[in-house]
Amino acid sequence: MSNISNNLKYLRKKKGHTQQNFADIMEIKRSLIGAYEEDRAEPKYDLLKKIAEYFDLTIDEFINEKISDSWKPKPKSQGSNLRVLSISVDQNDRENIELVPVKASAGYLNGFSDPQYISDLPKFQLPLAALRQGTFRAFEIMGDSMLPVQPGSVIIGEYLDNWNEVKTGETYIVISKNEGVVYKRAGNRFRENKDLKLISDNKVYDAYTIAADDILEIWKAKAYISTSLPEPAPDPTMETLTQMMAQMQKSISQLNKN
Repeated sequence: MSNISNNLKYLRKKKGHTQQNFADIMEIKRSLIGAYEEDRAEPKYDLLKKIAEYFDLTIDEFINEKISDSWKPKPKSQGSNLRVLSISVDQNDRENIELVPVKASAGYLNGFSDPQYISDLPKFQLPLAALRQGTFRAFEIMGDSMLPVQPGSVIIGEYLDNWNEVKTGETYIVISKNEGVVYKRAGNRFRENKDLKLISDNKVYDAYTIAADDILEIWKAKAYISTSLPEPAPDPTMETLTQMMAQMQKSISQLNKN
């Protein structure tokens, strides 16, 4: 039996719940509780999170720890141990870089914790030193909110286990329940129970915030792949030269005041 089945049965009985009583609390059928405890099925992410929270556990503890009367939880640090990451490996046991195409983005919100879903994604390897240590995933982006990174580019992100490591001004792929998969620049550091501000590089788009409890995953952008090659810089026009001169005069005036 898996840890989930043993832990669920142990914790349910410790709380004094019957299978029917606990199923009512979780708002699911009693037969599902039986299937989980008999290791015939495993709960999906949303239910897994709900069960773990009910027993005041992290998902990581509920899945990986063997909980008994002698078990003691490890000290928790904010922003870490939020969930267990599903990965795939090649024939040499090296972690793959799974690709999440735009058309798979919606499905990723439901399948990101499902090992079978992750194993079915397109996958590849890159012989780059910067991508040798860590767990990486690639996300195809659409829209022009992060220009000059072009729509259709693929952002390769490194899995961020501790969200407290989010740094203001750096770019991340943020997976959230309401916004889905977005590539943005962080406008503030992550704080538990606080909003995370997301900023577009294209100033046409306004910054916005998402709640911390809405976030499912954060991936730190490490590289990108694009088939859109940059255009040559245009020759300066009289208008742009005038703007540059005005900006220089403004800067000189500010220096003189200081």
